[in-house]
Amino acid sequence: MEKYFNKFIPEDNLFYEHIFEGNDDMPAHIKSSVIGQSISIRITNGKFNLGTWQGIYLGEHRNYGGNRKIVVTIFGE
Repeated sequence: MEKYFNKFIPEDNLFYEHIFEGNDDMPAHIKSSVIGQSISIRITNGKFNLGTWQGIYLGEHRNYGGNRKIVVTIFGE
């Protein structure tokens, strides 16, 4: 995934205007927008209802990202 995104959303592009926080900042915003920031997963019998080849990944798009938190909200019975 990282190789794909770095090819299509590279750092150091001249048309990026948001570069104050580093060369990886604007590409990180674009990558995050493409992938999304949240997911919904059904739970069946107390387990994530995922397919055989499905998984959950947490990706960091910054070269030296800070601490991150994961927030889990469960709806239902």
